[in-house]
Amino acid sequence: MLKFLLKRIILLIPVIFIISVMLFGMFKLMPGDPVLLMLPPDLRSQAERDFYYNAYREKLGLDKSIPEQYVAWVGNIARLDFGTSITNNRPVREVIARPLRNSIVLNSFSIILAFVISIPVGIKSAVKRHSFFDSFWQVFSLVGLSVPVFFIGLILIFTFAIQLRWLPAGGMPRMQDDGSFAYFLQWSRHLILPITTLTIGSLAGTTRYVRNAMIEIIGKDYVRTARSKGLNEKVIIYTHAFRNALIPVVTLVAGSLVALFGGSAITESIFTWNGIGRVLIDSLNSRDYMVVLTMNIFYAVLSLTANLIMDIGYALVDPRVKLN
Repeated sequence: MLKFLLKRIILLIPVIFIISVMLFGMFKLMPGDPVLLMLPPDLRSQAERDFYYNAYREKLGLDKSIPEQYVAWVGNIARLDFGTSITNNRPVREVIARPLRNSIVLNSFSIILAFVISIPVGIKSAVKRHSFFDSFWQVFSLVGLSVPVFFIGLILIFTFAIQLRWLPAGGMPRMQDDGSFAYFLQWSRHLILPITTLTIGSLAGTTRYVRNAMIEIIGKDYVRTARSKGLNEKVIIYTHAFRNALIPVVTLVAGSLVALFGGSAITESIFTWNGIGRVLIDSLNSRDYMVVLTMNIFYAVLSLTANLIMDIGYALVDPRVKLN
């Protein structure tokens, strides 16, 4: 296992290097001058504009050659210095810290709920194939896959926020974050509708994924052999069949790691939730390149890490998978 991990980590180094070069090159090819966006709006004379322009250009390191800028950027990334946000005039770390935390909390609850519900439902649907239970969840899955996530969110807002007035329509709590229990309750009320929207959106696909995997496994020869030996049906399903059906589920779990930190831009925009997905869209619209560049390299590293975790999960679930 240790040898495999070391080998994979070494192989990731050139991949990360190529991705970083591509992202930095695309960043340089984008139209517009980020220095102009940082200039104070109350400058009157051309001399003042030239002075501040040169000062900000030197601060951003844009007065150096492209290779020097790339080396300096990689060095800053290694020291967890992600530069300065152009539109906020603050370090990128401060800009993304709180939205990233909000997105992690939001997506953690929705992903956990989706898997907690979809795995037993998918197993039962496969075992009771063509029953009313299976037919209901099949229809639910088709509807869930067909309806866009933003439409689900709008329906929930109309029903529970506008008509029933049980929950807030969106946004963050207005009271100050003082760490009190009252703030926690307000924060939880604002979380309910976004979490429900994301859970419904991912529940349909995950349920069908688990169901199809279980149906394929149940039809295998070793399952029929276990039944012919008189083993308990629950032992056959949950001990023998489900472990092999976990292999495709591991793919979903590893893929959810990226979604956990990546935020949900559409849902966060609908509910005006201060998450990283919404920050990324705002940064793209305002051409805040340092935030966009930082988040893209972060997602690239996160995706590579998810693939590594996926390979390890395959080996842990199925002993036939060898880590070599």
